[in-house]
Amino acid sequence: MDGQTAIVTGGTRGIGRAVAEAFAAEGAAVVVGARDGTDVDATVDALEATGVSADGHRTDVRDEYDLERLTETASRTGGETGIDVVVPAAGVYHGEAGQTPTDDESYTAFDDHWRTNGRGVYATIRESLPHLNDGARVLVPTGSVARDGKAGYGSYAISKATAEAVTRGFAADTDYVVGCLDPGIVATGLSGGNGRDPDAVAPMFVWAATEAEPTAVDGAVVGLREWKQATR
Repeated sequence: MDGQTAIVTGGTRGIGRAVAEAFAAEGAAVVVGARDGTDVDATVDALEATGVSADGHRTDVRDEYDLERLTETASRTGGETGIDVVVPAAGVYHGEAGQTPTDDESYTAFDDHWRTNGRGVYATIRESLPHLNDGARVLVPTGSVARDGKAGYGSYAISKATAEAVTRGFAADTDYVVGCLDPGIVATGLSGGNGRDPDAVAPMFVWAATEAEPTAVDGAVVGLREWKQATR
């Protein structure tokens, strides 16, 4: 990924932080966004300590103007013009994982899940479009709850299904490679700390950003099986 620029929202923790570090290890200039500005600064310092170019801004993906600023910064980072990879990894889960049934959720939780996990992905991609280089790839983290009815995941699952639909829409309507990556259950705050280590699945995003056939990713949901089969 030498010479490439990547933008990662939710890039200070969980999957986002692991992906940002993996991209940096491959030589990419990385720009991170997250709601906590102090965490953003600490993450940028850690990435720069590895010898790569890095930048970031406090970013609330519910606010398209925050994303406009973040993507404009990313387009100027690394000494190159434009963005090569976008990972909209910012997400929230209000409640305990698996304990938020659809018929017992507040409208407030529903609205914020949708605004952050659904509309936030839409806004991240849309604000990136003017800055994407030819051949750029957008990789949206997802999970099986977006497609499989599973009790207890309520509006979080609905918001992830929205993100997948947003991804398919951009894949159909633009010339860029836009797809979803499903790394299974990953140990983050959203999963209650259960699942795979984020560092163990970050290489999946590096592969999808660099080696994966564009047709295998564009408009698709790529899971662990497809990744492992392709990298045997």
